[in-house]
Amino acid sequence: MKKSIGIIGGMGSLATCDLFKKIINMTDAKSDQEHIHICIDCNTNIPDRTKAILGGGENPIPEMVRSGVRLQSMGADVLVMPCNTAHYFYDKITPFFDIPLLNMLKETVLEIKKRNIRRIGLLATDGTIESRVYHTALEGAGIDLVIPPPLKQMSVMDVIYNGIKASNRNINLDEFYGTVDELFEKGAEILVLGCTELPVAFEQFHIDRPALDPTSVLAAAAIRFVDKPLLNNL
Repeated sequence: MKKSIGIIGGMGSLATCDLFKKIINMTDAKSDQEHIHICIDCNTNIPDRTKAILGGGENPIPEMVRSGVRLQSMGADVLVMPCNTAHYFYDKITPFFDIPLLNMLKETVLEIKKRNIRRIGLLATDGTIESRVYHTALEGAGIDLVIPPPLKQMSVMDVIYNGIKASNRNINLDEFYGTVDELFEKGAEILVLGCTELPVAFEQFHIDRPALDPTSVLAAAAIRFVDKPLLNNL
């Protein structure tokens, strides 16, 4: 029987679309019927995760749970969540589900280890950095990371919030490139795009720096979970 993937989406909408597209593009399928059954709840009622983590923002857990339960009731066999920051709440939402929720951060760490990378440059939201979810996952695997200093971190948030989330194609990337290059100067072997808006930004703005895309990693993990072949053994 064909297995289904459920996407807890809306964090943000373009990031949701990006994961959906990558699952399709990375699946070895010769017809419509050979593709994976995918259910998507693009729940734009989920409050901002960074604001919730940093304090003062509305709790996103209830809406995240509602999305997962809805997808489960639609027949999903596994859940995925294309938002790195939302994984701060992973352990608090999984008890409400009867099916697995793949962990994007853990899958990304496995991919970094597979590539024998010892030091990464993390680009992420303030919430992801302040919560140290990637720090914890990477330290447990013996992988070092470098992050932008606070003033440079503003350029990353600018690309995420004023660029992709705001649908602004005219954003100035000069400061962002300076931030990225400083991470390489500090010994980063590759960037980890620790916000699901960033793979969209790298494609949309043609950013040419070596990077690992957790959205693609998550897509591959989801495809393997439902026992479908990856295109060209990606």
